[in-house]
Amino acid sequence: MDLSIKKIKNSLTETKQRIVDKFKETKRVLKITEKPDREEFSMSAKVTGAGMVIIGLVGFIFYLASTLLPQILG
Repeated sequence: MDLSIKKIKNSLTETKQRIVDKFKETKRVLKITEKPDREEFSMSAKVTGAGMVIIGLVGFIFYLASTLLPQILG
């Protein structure tokens, strides 16, 4: 019984340490980041938008193929 309590305490200690380490890592990353300038933000928005449009078109093509092919073949 005493051994299982020690295992639980060790597990909780390890979990707590992982959480603390993750917060430290996040804090370090936030310290070195900087706000993008207008040009960089604009380019990121364009690339993201283009990606969304492309993924949407591919999905729409699959949708059309899945609805039209059974009608054409059947």
